[in-house]
Amino acid sequence: MNAFHRVYCASPEWRRIVEDTILPRALQDVDLGPDVLEIGPGPGFTTDVLRLQVARLTAVEVDAELAAALADRLAGSEVRVLLGDARSLDFPDGSFSGAASFHMLHHIEPRADQDRVLAELARVLRHDGVLVAADGVENDITRAFHADDVYNPIDPGDLPRRLADAGFHSVEVSVYEPGWLCTARA
Repeated sequence: MNAFHRVYCASPEWRRIVEDTILPRALQDVDLGPDVLEIGPGPGFTTDVLRLQVARLTAVEVDAELAAALADRLAGSEVRVLLGDARSLDFPDGSFSGAASFHMLHHIEPRADQDRVLAELARVLRHDGVLVAADGVENDITRAFHADDVYNPIDPGDLPRRLADAGFHSVEVSVYEPGWLCTARA
């Protein structure tokens, strides 16, 4: 992430958006079960909300600095923070009852790697386990915000087919402000 993006994603303003808008909407009527995987937690604002709703939470972060900071902050809690790459998760098939990804998939390029992440999530979920995900919709302001940054937005219109190709069924996608939300079953 570029420097401004990294600062914003750790800001009180972004925390409020996550806690007041994104997660309440994304998690409404969603039961992730007791053992949940979160990919790309960044500074952990989404982790802070998820951990209050599930018995066990495993957060996988690709950035070593962010993973270490989150692990230190949540030491002694029910959250396990691991350094890892969501394109190749180090878990057996069917390890989790639920999975979550919030506003991070657009940081993965190329598209084939995004599809690898979706397939990995389907693989590590138990039969009929649920994925909940949210991300932004491409626009000029968001593209400018990601200057000198990886920005590979997912078209919500393509998401049902891409999730089905990854091994999901019962896909539901909706668009809202500030982006798209989806649930799908493995």
